[in-house]
Amino acid sequence: MTAVQAAVRGRAARGRGADRGVSFLLLPALIPVLIFSVGPLLYGIYLSFTDARGGRNAVVSFVGLKNFGEVLTDGDFWSSFKIGLIWAVSVTVLQFAAALGLALLLNSDLRLRGLARALAMAPWAMPPIVIGLMWRLVYHPNAGILNATLRDAHVIGHNVDWLNNFGTALPAIIVVGVWTGMPQTTVVLLAGLQGVASELHEAAAVDGAGVWRRFWNITLPQLRPVIIAITSLDFVWNINQFAMVYALTQGGPGGRTRLPMLFAYEEAFRYGFFGYAAALGVAITIVVLVVLGLYLWRQMRENAA
Repeated sequence: MTAVQAAVRGRAARGRGADRGVSFLLLPALIPVLIFSVGPLLYGIYLSFTDARGGRNAVVSFVGLKNFGEVLTDGDFWSSFKIGLIWAVSVTVLQFAAALGLALLLNSDLRLRGLARALAMAPWAMPPIVIGLMWRLVYHPNAGILNATLRDAHVIGHNVDWLNNFGTALPAIIVVGVWTGMPQTTVVLLAGLQGVASELHEAAAVDGAGVWRRFWNITLPQLRPVIIAITSLDFVWNINQFAMVYALTQGGPGGRTRLPMLFAYEEAFRYGFFGYAAALGVAITIVVLVVLGLYLWRQMRENAA
């Protein structure tokens, strides 16, 4: 064996030892993930193939694909999924637009910029249940600040029950969803903006490009990977939303704001159909992955063009 071969083998052995050391250090972080994420996921998939129900001493039987067949023909579920898609797409698009504007503002030479950034992150620090209860007070038909403000501005002549009206319930919770999800989108976009080279803007300004042209031809193309990543994550987070909407409307009025996860929750914990609810969760996951895959595929095709 030559000295070079011995050195290569020694380096490979040290690399394997380092990999084992890193894997050992990762164990404390992986164990909670396996217990609280992977374990329940696998158990939920198992339940989706059974007739598990609530109640003491309930006998669980394997039913194969029966639950999924019922999902395909369940009009109530597909109605809730349609509402969920409207909710998720609307909130994702609106919070991206609002977050982009806020990120551009926070990236400028703003006075007290540090304080403004801290205040912009405030909704991120609040639990979804607290946000839901807070906005219920804002939307309260008699004592809510929204009705009082609109009456004082002579926009409305009478109180509006925003969360119990068929025409306003869904738009009302969309507003709350945008307000809630905007901070994390702003943080990601702000980080992306700070990675855009200032020399590109300076060179474009020298060539006579205005603010809008520089934004469209320089800033947006540079942000494209960040935009694809954060909008994909936002869509997944939004369609899986539960706690905030439950605190606001509990799916009412008449199912007008019953998102898919609320529907699955009711099937499991109101009616006791745990196997069917698990099948709903699996079906929602599959459909979301398909929609997200098509979106990412289209974006990658546009990037390659």
